[in-house]
Amino acid sequence: MFTRAGEGKTRELIDGITLTTSVHGDKTLMGRFHMVKGAKIPVHSHPHEQTGLMISGRLRFVVEGDVNDVEPGDSWCLKGGVEHSAVALEESVIIEVFSPVREDYL
Repeated sequence: MFTRAGEGKTRELIDGITLTTSVHGDKTLMGRFHMVKGAKIPVHSHPHEQTGLMISGRLRFVVEGDVNDVEPGDSWCLKGGVEHSAVALEESVIIEVFSPVREDYL
């Protein structure tokens, strides 16, 4: 499967946070998140492993109580079931891959 720039499905997940589902297969899904400055992802967990790459901006992750500030070029991997939250310290773009596929992001 190939998806060209501008072809992905974009939707607002939370106020100030949009997701463009880029591509997916049988086992993984990749999405591009755009967060406006100050946008917050509340504490949550899901069974999916989540691997990410910070493209632009700055983000503060709180993962099981540990604070992690990320900048462009930084990456992460969160195991499924781990509680985490995030806030955009600046307008930010993030690429994330989920495994297994998040059906709610299709």
